[in-house]
Amino acid sequence: MKRFVLAGVAIATLMGAANAADVNRRAPMPTKAVPYTQLYNWTGGYVGINGGYGWGTSNFSAPATSGDFDTSGAMVGGTVGYNWQAGQTVFGLEGDIDWSNIRGSSACGVGLTCETRNNWMGTARGRIGYAFDRFMPYVTGGLAVGGVKNSIAGFGETTSTKAGYALGGGLEAALAGPWTAKVEYLYADLGRTSAPLGSDARFKTNTVRAGVNYRF
Repeated sequence: MKRFVLAGVAIATLMGAANAADVNRRAPMPTKAVPYTQLYNWTGGYVGINGGYGWGTSNFSAPATSGDFDTSGAMVGGTVGYNWQAGQTVFGLEGDIDWSNIRGSSACGVGLTCETRNNWMGTARGRIGYAFDRFMPYVTGGLAVGGVKNSIAGFGETTSTKAGYALGGGLEAALAGPWTAKVEYLYADLGRTSAPLGSDARFKTNTVRAGVNYRF
């Protein structure tokens, strides 16, 4: 009888050890937690500065048709705006105003020179972007307003403020902290503005600008 008891104890011990080893084999290995990285949120207001270069064409209707002549020059100014982000889509409103020195001239009659100069430009535009975390390409369009000075040598000059439209696109990237940076292309057309001798002049321009914004 004693032998049977000892044999039973030995068998139970061996079975317990085997079950424990099997459980250890099947138990999942602990995994290391994957750190969570929060995506950049573009929602909020911002102010900034911008600067760049513009080039385009103008022409006078009289005293003799000058044909298109080139205009070009630098511009610099300030920006204010607000973004709303829904998923990866970013909707925004942006306004800016720049001092401008985009100008050009051409012969427009016997011994006469016609000149067009844009001395300031402002825009109020909508923006639609698509956020790739800290990078956001976007398209933009809206109102453009500018001051245009037209002159004919010997016959004075006229200055007018004219509204038109602006269309373009760009790329904005988040930097450290609340700072972002952007590059942007805009096409602006102010239509025809008054000029001396009862004539008028067309002004349209392309601009490439870079800017830095502070978000709050």
